[in-house]
Amino acid sequence: MRLAESFYGQTSTRQKSGARGLCVYTFLLYSNPADFADMTPEDWVAQKEVYGAYIGALQQAGVFVDTDWLQGVETATTLSAASGSVKVQDGPFAETKETLGGFFVIDVPDLDAAIEWAGKCPAAQFGKVEIRASAMDSV
Repeated sequence: MRLAESFYGQTSTRQKSGARGLCVYTFLLYSNPADFADMTPEDWVAQKEVYGAYIGALQQAGVFVDTDWLQGVETATTLSAASGSVKVQDGPFAETKETLGGFFVIDVPDLDAAIEWAGKCPAAQFGKVEIRASAMDSV
């Protein structure tokens, strides 16, 4: 079972990019982990319910493709082979206060619709939601 399935209680409906003739957008969810340091178990349950409702709304609208919630940056491993040899380091690529905590993938008609859904994303209330169009069909 994927982490997103166990955390949110939802399953992925991943499909081919733009399978319905729409545009696929990914929301990258950034926040400062320090903002969650004092959350109680009850707070986490409440957050799961908020995200579950958001996922339900995406599914009901027929635009949900996929989601996942990422473990903290302290579990990250970064790999680079740019110098010709593989180098592996513990930790994230960049040292920043805000970190990538998860993502949503949606399939909507255009950027305006993606912006509307990103505005409803719970992560927008305490962090940032970066919206990126899929490039899979543009190459």
